[in-house]
Amino acid sequence: MFDSLFLRAKVNAAIRAFFSDRNVVEVETPVLSVAGNTDPNIAAFSLRFSGRTDGAPRTRWLRTSPEFALKRLLAAGIGDCYELGRVFRDGEAGGRHNPEFTMLEWYRIGWDHQRLIDETAELVCMALSLVGRTATLQRIAWRDLYREHLGLDPVTASNQQLRDALGDIDIDPTGLRRDDRLDLLLTHRLQPAFPADQLLAVHDYPESQAALARIRAGDPPVAERFELYLGPLELANGYHELLDPAEQRARFERDLARRRERAIAMPPIDEHLLAAMQAGLPACAGVALGVDRLLMAMLDTGNIGDVLAFAFDQA
Repeated sequence: MFDSLFLRAKVNAAIRAFFSDRNVVEVETPVLSVAGNTDPNIAAFSLRFSGRTDGAPRTRWLRTSPEFALKRLLAAGIGDCYELGRVFRDGEAGGRHNPEFTMLEWYRIGWDHQRLIDETAELVCMALSLVGRTATLQRIAWRDLYREHLGLDPVTASNQQLRDALGDIDIDPTGLRRDDRLDLLLTHRLQPAFPADQLLAVHDYPESQAALARIRAGDPPVAERFELYLGPLELANGYHELLDPAEQRARFERDLARRRERAIAMPPIDEHLLAAMQAGLPACAGVALGVDRLLMAMLDTGNIGDVLAFAFDQA
């Protein structure tokens, strides 16, 4: 247990040195917010504050990432910045998940997602060097990943073809949408076969999976985002960031409509973020990296509890 804690301390120090050398400033932002993450696939913890609020909402949401607050700082002019800290997600506990975990998130002014892929890979390789490991970076477009490894085009394939491609994987189809089936193919058919010492950057996702990324026109349009894998472990998720506050509001409202369909919690939209975007978010790219996942990869373990002082069942 102590070996993993000592390694975590070394990784944290190396991360801070990495960004200090690049003049990226470390910041701390609130863990509690009046707004929550509207993503229908992410569940946030909420609590009720009992003290004086001066009219502000008593219900506060534990952050699922520092993204919104960091973007407010970017709009205020802080420049390149990062945060290394704890985030919280309800309902996520198991071999690869803990309800509280450590996230590293950073933003680069004037960069796109392709340039940020390179820096993210550099940081991961720096961390791997601490345990005498190396990895090679490969890039592949999201659409090409399915075409090359499953023999189907995820853009044009029918729903039946997507179901057939799952093979003997038994999944309850109730409520599944097309993007859900595509995600299941990724997690159950593609990810397990990713080579152990390969960093794979999957980029340019479908428009329907844009989240907070900008859309690039084309046939079909694509979301300028990436996910970085080390072997089968997803480590990072990055965006060429959306700058349009009206489009961002529309995406938040679509998220809430999906939440309403599922009869799940309806966190308030982050009006502070939208106001900051209206004032002017600079062109930038940002990425969130799971530090616990990185440590799991470094120690070659499939159990997140092996890299925590105390896992959820012992906390």
